[in-house]
Amino acid sequence: MGFDDTDDDVRVELMRELKTASQLQHAWIMQAWQEQPALHPAAAMLLSDLAKNGEARPSELAKRRYVDLSVVSRQISQLSAAGLVDRRPAPEDGRASLVSVSEKGRAELARWRANYLEFMEQALGDWDDERVTDLTARLAEMNTDLRRALGSAACLADTTK
Repeated sequence: MGFDDTDDDVRVELMRELKTASQLQHAWIMQAWQEQPALHPAAAMLLSDLAKNGEARPSELAKRRYVDLSVVSRQISQLSAAGLVDRRPAPEDGRASLVSVSEKGRAELARWRANYLEFMEQALGDWDDERVTDLTARLAEMNTDLRRALGSAACLADTTK
């Protein structure tokens, strides 16, 4: 197969469609976040992570999200300034802090989730639950295989949990 072949392998087409889906999701996120100019969308992902996994040290969050501690610290500062997270000293080491989602943060997450579900319902309204569930299962299986093929510990971790 040459570089300009139009008969690409179905796996290449799959990756193209996944990239397009990722770009479309990013476009929706950027559009939805125009009303939150002081808060980067990545900070919302960190807030969602905290809500799902519970209170954590910034260093734990950085490790779990595969980013530098400075990135997490900046995101926590944004979330804190917006009143979306609470911080408290770690009981075993007062120099370290534990970060958790505030009540305001939980309310914002619920609002953001409702907006996202509304968008997905508008976009996939003709899809029944079985079709969505089937695609989700197939993508999860594919992601497991891609992690295995990449072979690194960071890629093997399931970041959806």
